[in-house]
Amino acid sequence: IKGILKPWDHVITSSMEHNSVTRPLAKLTQQGVEVTKLPGNSYGWLDPKEVAEGIKENTKLIVLSHASNVTGLIQPIEEIGKLARQKGILFMVDSAQTAGSFEIDVDNMNIDLLVFAGHKGLLGPQGTGGLYIRPDLQLDTLKEGGTGSNSESPLQPEESPERYESGTLNTPGLAGLGKGVEYILEVGLEKIREKEKKLTLELMKGIMEIPGTKIYGLGLKVERAPVVSFNIEGKEPSQLAYLLDQVYEIASRPGLHCAPDAHRILGTFPYGALRLSPSYFNTSQEIEKCLVAISELV
Repeated sequence: IKGILKPWDHVITSSMEHNSVTRPLAKLTQQGVEVTKLPGNSYGWLDPKEVAEGIKENTKLIVLSHASNVTGLIQPIEEIGKLARQKGILFMVDSAQTAGSFEIDVDNMNIDLLVFAGHKGLLGPQGTGGLYIRPDLQLDTLKEGGTGSNSESPLQPEESPERYESGTLNTPGLAGLGKGVEYILEVGLEKIREKEKKLTLELMKGIMEIPGTKIYGLGLKVERAPVVSFNIEGKEPSQLAYLLDQVYEIASRPGLHCAPDAHRILGTFPYGALRLSPSYFNTSQEIEKCLVAISELV
């Protein structure tokens, strides 16, 4: 983001973004960048027409999450990417919640920059991730230093990826990420997606049947990332997470999930919600155990 936007540039984003987008943009507003934050509907879904209406003469970038890390909501990335390409606007997508679970085609979706986290669906260690940059696109560097190439020049190399990779890389972490990707290719993306979808639906249906619970996001028939956020009436999310961990040995994430604007849209600010994230390695038996635990906490 900071390698693209300059003072007086305009950027379009949404109210469902992670702070990894929201905070850099907030910093850039102090330097003269204009930010339009589209609210979408009551679930945070963006209509491409709303994006089109937000475009200005100085719009340089549209940056959106492929899926919300709070609700699993999938944005219409392909339609928005087509719009951005037609208007000559760069399109950046945060795929932290979808890489490794959904097929992403940067060409067909007209994605110029794709950001991914290594430690989620790609099954790599924490501290890994990456950025795809369209081959003919060059960004300003955030740091300069040793790259192991063009050492005779005092200037940062023009070539990618060296231009953006100063310093010693996290080789052990990247090796772990590579093994995670190998496993995904071996099992197959479709097989992984189908199992995660099945477990997510089992979890959602079960929670919906428990009195006093409320799930956030669109319904069961809508495609979503394997993320389920909910609340129990009269209970604080942090209290529920503690009990799930200490009593039932179930990992969850309470609070605002580094996405406070999303919780404002959902009406859950400032306490947030409790998030559960089924994975390919979970089982239906574990989902049932989780549902029993939730019912006992109501």
